[in-house]
Amino acid sequence: MNATWKGAIWGAAALLILMIVVALIVILTGGYNVAATDRHNPIVGWALTTTMGNSVRRQAADIKPPAEFTPAMIAAGAGEYKAMCSHCHGGVGQSRAEWAEVMLPKPPPLAEAAKEWDPKEVFWLVKHGVKMSGMPAFGPTHDDKTIWNIVAFVKALPEMPAEQYAGYSSHHDEEMHDDHAHEESEAPHHH
Repeated sequence: MNATWKGAIWGAAALLILMIVVALIVILTGGYNVAATDRHNPIVGWALTTTMGNSVRRQAADIKPPAEFTPAMIAAGAGEYKAMCSHCHGGVGQSRAEWAEVMLPKPPPLAEAAKEWDPKEVFWLVKHGVKMSGMPAFGPTHDDKTIWNIVAFVKALPEMPAEQYAGYSSHHDEEMHDDHAHEESEAPHHH
């Protein structure tokens, strides 16, 4: 090995060691501002976004979606979506909740962003969530059938008219209606 190659290897090793030392200083001193009111440095933002996208594609690669999403699946997913997802992701003609506007990273408006993800990737995201993003994992509390219904609804959002979106009730609304109807049916009868 000639002297030029040895110098290049030593230079690369020294640069790597310097980068590790700088990273440790930033980590151990709290030098990076993690406040949600402060945008990420562009390099950090790129690294996080790229890592998330590539990770989701890799993790979801072997998932098999249903052959088709039926209107019944879309309708069933609507209630779950409106109860659990719309406050962060908004809906067709509906913005996200005010508090979700200041989240970092900001949850994507799925009425537009759903086009960018394959159904198996949406399934993986809903089931497993995303670390340090505010996106919870619904897999521990919801079965795969329910998650596929949510996926069906999310994938339908980009082409859905606002009137159709507004016509779906949330799962919470349905439970409230069912509870109210149940209470009325158990009301004491007066003679």
